[in-house]
Amino acid sequence: MTPEQENPAGVWEDALRAAALFAADPHGLGGIVLHARAGPVRDLWLDHLRDRLAGPVRRMPPGIADDRLIGGLDLPATLRAGRPVSQRGLLAEADGGVVLVPMAERLERGTVARLAGALDTGTLALERDGLTARHPARFGLVLLDEGQEDETVAEALADRLAFRLDLTGVSLHEARVATPAPGQGRPREGGRTTARPGNHSADGPVAMLCAVAESFGVTSLRAPLLALRIARLVAREAGREEPDEADLIAAARLVLAPRATRLSPPPVDAEDAAEQPPEPRPPQDADQAPGAEAERVEGDPREPDAIVLDAVRAALPKNLLAHLLAGGPPLRSTAAGRMGMAAASPLTGRPVGSRPGDPRRGRLDLIATLRAAAPWQRLRRAGHAPGRIVVTPDDFRIRRLQRRSETTTIFCVDASGSAALERLAEAKGAVELLLAEAYVRRDRIALVVFRGTGAEIVLPPTRSLVRAKRVLAGLPGGGGTPLAAGLDAAATLALGVRRAGGSPVIVLLTDGRANVARSGLGGRALAGEEALGAARMLRVQGLPTLVIDTGARPDGARRLAEAAQARYCPLPHADAGSVSAAVRAATA
Repeated sequence: MTPEQENPAGVWEDALRAAALFAADPHGLGGIVLHARAGPVRDLWLDHLRDRLAGPVRRMPPGIADDRLIGGLDLPATLRAGRPVSQRGLLAEADGGVVLVPMAERLERGTVARLAGALDTGTLALERDGLTARHPARFGLVLLDEGQEDETVAEALADRLAFRLDLTGVSLHEARVATPAPGQGRPREGGRTTARPGNHSADGPVAMLCAVAESFGVTSLRAPLLALRIARLVAREAGREEPDEADLIAAARLVLAPRATRLSPPPVDAEDAAEQPPEPRPPQDADQAPGAEAERVEGDPREPDAIVLDAVRAALPKNLLAHLLAGGPPLRSTAAGRMGMAAASPLTGRPVGSRPGDPRRGRLDLIATLRAAAPWQRLRRAGHAPGRIVVTPDDFRIRRLQRRSETTTIFCVDASGSAALERLAEAKGAVELLLAEAYVRRDRIALVVFRGTGAEIVLPPTRSLVRAKRVLAGLPGGGGTPLAAGLDAAATLALGVRRAGGSPVIVLLTDGRANVARSGLGGRALAGEEALGAARMLRVQGLPTLVIDTGARPDGARRLAEAAQARYCPLPHADAGSVSAAVRAATA
């Protein structure tokens, strides 16, 4: 870990610098993803941002309805006028300012799409309730990410925002000491690497930022473009027409480092470079000057500047290495949220809109019904009492409700003789750690153990910490490895959870060396074929699965993971903490 990563004051100074840059161009920079729990540190940073903003600041309530977000029919005005009257939504009201989004990790997909569309175009197209309008909506976003490790802001939205800040390790004392008083100027530059003076061609900064982004595994094209915009903004503040190396360093630290998905290769020493054979170069054209090729290679813009690479490497998130060791692509592309997958429900759940329907087969949405009937009142009031609202069956709207299903993590643990001595204790510790986290998320955990000649469910789906610890403490080990029987038991339990409306995830901890068939007879060949067949059934049934190879030699369970199309994670030296970290990353 670098000194930069261990210095919370440096993190806070970078956050203040990002706030100042964002306040100068909210819509152009998109916004900020701020990962911090509600508290005085976050409030202090938000106050610092508000002091520098010139436009309006609007707070978006969680679960905001479409008519308030993007606008729609003004129901009281429409009923008074007898004709459709539109009203502006929150995004149009925030034109020229900033929208604060609390609990941004729980935004619905529809809300994410509307926010992303407004950021891309700077306008808000209103086409609903019989209305058609277009409002300017040039705003910036501040997404307040308050989620756990398995809850993150939607990447489709976060990718459009320039900054990603994490203030979880900053104390209130450190923040107050490093925050300048109003009117005392901005904090010092985030980059603490001395830059060399140098001149860049017109496309030099672009090529350098793209090369740095590629070095750290940043695949989005928006990231280097946002970094370039920040570098030019910093240069203009300093009175320069084009950004120099110091400006590129500041931009790369603030934009590219938090997005890194891999560790950049270390710089090559001069002695090592001299020992490596030179790469073959294409033949020179006849009309090319002898020194032109050397000049082109020396100034090749595809080669990122070593100082910029070092600056970004110093600003990498401190947990990046642990995330790379435990993480990777999620098990499923749909976000599970805090309480599992979203499921439609006719009578219970959280309202997510309305649709035409029969109130006898759902819950009547009175406001939506009145909104549908309001534009036609002038035509319908003929022959009716004055002031009466005429509603027809076509106007009825019923609520669309959505509830969250529980996520049940089913541990399928190899307790045979080959694994008990080395891995059973680690599996017990991992289950206890994940069960404590599941209790907070209101999820459940089950435990299936296979050994000897069969498998058994030693812990049905539960959130009881006391019961889990009691069962795990007396869990024995030893005997053969009936891997197929263990997979069958886990699949049966997972299908039962799915039928009950839950979201099952199977986590298999094994070395993959099956030696007992379903019949209870020994034999590695038959046991191995049955285990692969059981793994294929997991794929056919569509059960999300994570295979953790706990063997002393990795790759023992890889064939099993390929047959089930499961996520494979070799952990030959796993302990309880690393196993639980891998499961959290895979089931995010």
